[in-house]
Amino acid sequence: MTRDGKLLIGSVRHAERWWSRLRGLLFRPPLAADGSEGLLITPCGSIHTWGMRYAIDVVFLDRAGVVLGCREAVKPGRFRMQRGARSALELAAGGIRRHAIRCGDTLAWQPARPGGTA
Repeated sequence: MTRDGKLLIGSVRHAERWWSRLRGLLFRPPLAADGSEGLLITPCGSIHTWGMRYAIDVVFLDRAGVVLGCREAVKPGRFRMQRGARSALELAAGGIRRHAIRCGDTLAWQPARPGGTA
């Protein structure tokens, strides 16, 4: 995931199929606390943390990758949504502050190339 052409988050998985979007981070180990990992869910205008055991940060993006909203430290058992969002980027709690992500920023994601990283 990049911002202004600079690498922001080195490892981002993309959940774009029905099952992978529904599962999200459930039954997976927590994302790296250093903010180097994320999960991009597309399409997605809302998320839930039911069944999770840890808090996460969520960044909602429009079709162009513009940040529409940031939700920090969403605890387990919660629901969050953002009008106009096309995707949601989930990070370890503290990731939004660590990367200084703000509404209006534009984030870009490109799929990993064979032999490369996302």
